[in-house]
Amino acid sequence: MRQIVILSGSPSERSRSDRALDQFREIAMDQSYTVQFFSVRDVSPEALFYTRFNDPEVVAIGNALRAADGVIIGSPVYKASYTGIFKALIDLLPEDVLKDTPVLPIMVGGSSKHLLAIEFALKPLLATLKAELLQGVYILDTQIDKIKTPAIQDSTLMDRIQDQMKQLTIAIEKKCAYEDKDKLMGHHLNK
Repeated sequence: MRQIVILSGSPSERSRSDRALDQFREIAMDQSYTVQFFSVRDVSPEALFYTRFNDPEVVAIGNALRAADGVIIGSPVYKASYTGIFKALIDLLPEDVLKDTPVLPIMVGGSSKHLLAIEFALKPLLATLKAELLQGVYILDTQIDKIKTPAIQDSTLMDRIQDQMKQLTIAIEKKCAYEDKDKLMGHHLNK
């Protein structure tokens, strides 16, 4: 079974970003993916502040990201960018942790003025980790209900989300087919 890892950059326990990512998790599980969900809140503040690369949670997140067939990364927009605590976590991960891995970036912001935060902040950061980046989805926080389920009720936005999930699935299948072919070729060469 294929695996997707979701990483939240939100420091808030009950954030709209996490509500949106929960909806992505539901879609992925409906598509028969195994899903692991991690948050910056899983890592101790001390590990982030004192740059503890070998912190067990940092290592676990890094290992899960490296093993994933696809990744969804989301953050709220803070000061026209991702959260500082998210950046602190990213700084602790190996620079090739997302190498050749399809990544769907998600950002949630309070205004359409921050729409380009995905393009000019989050995507360049993820590119340093060697991610295969998809277009991504920017969501206004007013489009996310903090109480209702599903949290996103807007049909136009859901169409965009479904389209991006379809693109993620296509990218995952291409990656896995390539890896399977590599394993098969390696097996034949070792005989």
